[in-house]
Amino acid sequence: MTDIETFAGIDVGTTMTKAVVISTDMDVLGQSVRRSGADLASAATEAFGEAMSRAKVSRETVKLVVATGFGRRSVPFAHDTRTEIGCHGRGCHHYYPEAITVIDVGGQDSKIIKLDAQGRRVGFKMNRKCAAGTGSFLEEMAHKLDIPLGKFNGLAQAATSTAQIGSYCTVFTATEVLDRIRAGERTDDIVRGLLDSIAKRIVEMDVLTNRVVMTGGVVAFNPIVAELLSARTSTEVEIAPHPQEMGALGAALFAQLLSN
Repeated sequence: MTDIETFAGIDVGTTMTKAVVISTDMDVLGQSVRRSGADLASAATEAFGEAMSRAKVSRETVKLVVATGFGRRSVPFAHDTRTEIGCHGRGCHHYYPEAITVIDVGGQDSKIIKLDAQGRRVGFKMNRKCAAGTGSFLEEMAHKLDIPLGKFNGLAQAATSTAQIGSYCTVFTATEVLDRIRAGERTDDIVRGLLDSIAKRIVEMDVLTNRVVMTGGVVAFNPIVAELLSARTSTEVEIAPHPQEMGALGAALFAQLLSN
C-alpha cells in the first residue's frame, strides 16, 4: 500500500456500479465495475474497495469521494454528489479539452451532452422513456436470440449485411427480430442491425457537432457502434478512454477539484 493522497468517484448506475481512484495529478490508479443489484450501498462499497485494492492505496489516503448516477444518494461514504451529465462531461473534457459532443449509452438511457471549449454544457438531449437503444435493450435481445451479449460485437463485425430494425419499443423489436429469424435472415446480420439501431436512435436525438466522443458500457463492449454511427453521420466518432467508468472518473475529478 502507498500513502499518496487520492480521490475517488462512484457511479451507481441502474445496471452497473463503477468506482475510480485517481491521484492528485488526475491519473487513474484503480477502477472497478460490478452489478448494482438491489443493494446499491453494498455494490458501491464493494466497487470502492476493489478500486482501492487495484490502486494499492488504503482508505485513509482517499481525501474525498463524490458519487454520481441513478443511485448516487445511496453511497453512505460519499462526501458530495454530482449528476451523471456533469460527470460524463467533465471526464470527457479532461481527455478532450475542446468543444465536444459526448454520447453516453447506458443501461437505461442514452444522453447527448454538448460542451464548449471551456467544458461548460451548452446542450443536452436524452432518449425517449423506452429503453430501446440502451444496454438493457441489448440484454433483452441477447436473451431472445439465446446468444451471450459478449459475442455481439464479433458477430456484427462478421455480418455481410445489416438487418433493418425499425421499431422504437423493446417489445416490438423483439417481435421484429423473431420475424426476421423466421424469414431465415442470418443471426450476425440481425445482431449488426440491432447495434446499428442504437446508432440510428442517436442520430434521431440531435445533430452531432464538433469532436464526437462516446462513453458507456454499450460502446465499451461493442465498439462497432461507434463505427456504425460514424457511417451514419459521415463524422469520425471516437471512444473515450475508460468508456464504462467515465462517469466515475468525472466524479473523481470533481472530488479532486473540491479539495482545492
